[in-house]
Amino acid sequence: MKVASLKVDRPDVSTRLEIFGETKIEVSVVIPVRNEELALPALVASLQAQTFPPTEVIVVDGGSTDESVAVAHRLIGDDPRFRVIEAGSATPGRGRNIGIDAARHDWIALTDAGNRLDPQWLERLLEVVRGDPEIAFVYGNFEPVTDSFFTSCAALAYVHPKRALAAGTIRYPFIASSLLSREVWQRVGGFPDMRAAEDLIFMETVEKQGFKTGYAPGATVHWHLQPTLARTFRRFALYSRHNVWAGRQGSWHYGIARHYAIALVFIVLAVLHSLWWLCVPALGLAARVAKSIWKNREGRGLMWALSPIQFMYVMTIILVVDLATFTGWLQALVSKPRDQGDSGRRPGDGADS
Repeated sequence: MKVASLKVDRPDVSTRLEIFGETKIEVSVVIPVRNEELALPALVASLQAQTFPPTEVIVVDGGSTDESVAVAHRLIGDDPRFRVIEAGSATPGRGRNIGIDAARHDWIALTDAGNRLDPQWLERLLEVVRGDPEIAFVYGNFEPVTDSFFTSCAALAYVHPKRALAAGTIRYPFIASSLLSREVWQRVGGFPDMRAAEDLIFMETVEKQGFKTGYAPGATVHWHLQPTLARTFRRFALYSRHNVWAGRQGSWHYGIARHYAIALVFIVLAVLHSLWWLCVPALGLAARVAKSIWKNREGRGLMWALSPIQFMYVMTIILVVDLATFTGWLQALVSKPRDQGDSGRRPGDGADS
């Protein structure tokens, strides 16, 4: 993949040496944006409130049709750290490449529009590389914003649970809460020019190439979930379509297809023999929902997990995500990849439901 060529003058210094010397670390934050006029104010405000201020913030607009560019300029005002690059019709992958290539510094923090950053986000990411000179890529944490009953149930349905690591408890992988050296980006060839799954491919390539990774549980990004079933369906259909175009069915689609292939066997038995056979796929779905709720309970008790209304909402969301998965799969099979008209972000693989 060719990385966008947008050259700027960069300091002729070794960033790794700066980290362990007395010189201040300089970090560029890169943010791909597309149609995020409503989300930008919270993100920009949270960047301006960082306890470790970024030296540079690059907003790369990927062809917004709303007022994102004008809003970005208004929010930035005369803050010299911020730059807006209008990249035309650009996917998130291409937008990140353009932003990183344009960055003046060799440590790059990545986030997305639609997020809000804790004040200590960047400081916590940098603490990890300060502590180990071999670390070249750091994962921060992310938390879903659960500001309604629906989004609380959506988080139970498809957001990755936290994992316990030596560094602490953290949700990862999430490219929109990360810090990397320019060397990592260059050696893996940048991000694929894709609307979705570009983050997964990039992170998997980083792992395969053996770069040492660190974790910063305290570097938290707050990620907004889709607020309705209709928007959840559209977003996951988009994810599904682009994952199929990327040839990643094995990590998502085939697992869901197996659920329904097994269910189909018992549906046939119900038609041919007895309706009691329908209890098997029904119990399988119930077990899947219960597992999703339980693994995301975060210390909450059994009575909370057994809430019937919550159970039904989570089940409905899981079924909608499944339907969106098959819809996007079919769309990908009957159409060619395109760069126009789609937008979206995903945490991790976003498909573990």
